[in-house]
Amino acid sequence: MDLVHAAERTIRRHAMLAGGETVLIGVSGGADSVALLHVLMNLASALRLRLHVLHVDHGLRPDSAHDAEFVRALGARLGVPVDAVGVSVGTGSVEAAARAARHAALEAAAERLGAARIALGHTADDQAETLMMRVLEGTGVRGLAGIPPVRGRVIRPLIESRHREAVAALTTAGLSWLEDPSNRDPRFFRNRVRHALLPRLADEAGGDLVARLGRLARRAREAVDALDSLAAAELSRLGRAEDDGALVLSRSALASLPRPVAAEVLHLAAGRFGSRAPLRAWGHRGLRRILADAQPRRAFRLGGVVLEVSGDRVRVGAARAPALTPRELTVPGRVELPEIGRALEAVVVPAGDYAVPRGADRVAFDAAGVPPRLLVRPRRQGDRFRPFGGGDRRLKSFLIDAKVPRWQRDRVPLVDAGRDIVWIAGVRRGAAAPVTPRTGTVVELRLLPLA
Repeated sequence: MDLVHAAERTIRRHAMLAGGETVLIGVSGGADSVALLHVLMNLASALRLRLHVLHVDHGLRPDSAHDAEFVRALGARLGVPVDAVGVSVGTGSVEAAARAARHAALEAAAERLGAARIALGHTADDQAETLMMRVLEGTGVRGLAGIPPVRGRVIRPLIESRHREAVAALTTAGLSWLEDPSNRDPRFFRNRVRHALLPRLADEAGGDLVARLGRLARRAREAVDALDSLAAAELSRLGRAEDDGALVLSRSALASLPRPVAAEVLHLAAGRFGSRAPLRAWGHRGLRRILADAQPRRAFRLGGVVLEVSGDRVRVGAARAPALTPRELTVPGRVELPEIGRALEAVVVPAGDYAVPRGADRVAFDAAGVPPRLLVRPRRQGDRFRPFGGGDRRLKSFLIDAKVPRWQRDRVPLVDAGRDIVWIAGVRRGAAAPVTPRTGTVVELRLLPLA
């Protein structure tokens, strides 16, 4: 099967293109990326594709500008618009930093052009090299899944084709390409795997090692996809959104899951808040701390995401929940509490046939015992509370016994009448100013959703 038909089959198998899209093609000038451009040019009419090329100059070689000139000339010959951008490669691993800079440039260009897809020229040989590198690094099953055919808007139509097939297709089409001298530099781990390790292993094992590693990647990806699907279902079942956007999960429910699934659930939850930590961090550091017998008493960060544990609950969020700001509530009147998405309202009604409310979000007081101005505030060190029908106690102990999670304790509105906390809003009424048969006027306090 020639390269165009093989790539078309890969595109259909992995639903890479529906037809009618603008596709941004990353072209370095090497054989694989030029072959990708050749393939998509041949499929453009049938799939109604609008093609655009981006060349990214990493500036890692003195003559790198020549590559951009080559790609521009290629685009002019084929009638495809070309942009070339220079990027700064960060510190650390040159390969990793260059890849990050390249992908950022591709995503930015796709946004600018309105491209639905970014096509990259990775082949089955790249897949085999990647798997072997990860095996040597001690990867898990997700690492064995290798380079995904589709991730977000990135597609890889040549991922099931060989590099030699790309070269053959270009030779037949009369298209030239560039040879990057850095692809032979033994300082790079991938080059040592490509030119030394894989050929030797292929000689020892016999047969097509690249094809075998490709099958391994496909099977591992099927397992990873199943795990992702299971984790998404468990997160949907266990996760509850807080008013501030954070997710709260049951600690015991997490503990009841197989550890790989629990780690995936945490990883997926954290990903919603932009976590940069890899799965292994969530599977080891995160899960170990969350499920430890001695719960972490303070919030901690992992991958830029904040985690807090309180009793049977785990909170995952971008930041700690903001504390309540003190505000005054006039009687009658209303005060909004945007930090918690609520409002407190005080209304004055005749006692008459008034029925004392039973719900947690409405309480009633004898108006004679309520001052005209109340303070709505968060807790303070040393606060005490005397609940209706109970004795005086430390507020901290009361909130713990009431199972108010640690991250909510500075957000629970306390209605302070000057000498007493008359209401822990939504939790418990205080003992002050009860409604009795002798009450003439009632002050009703209501905790309402913020409209």
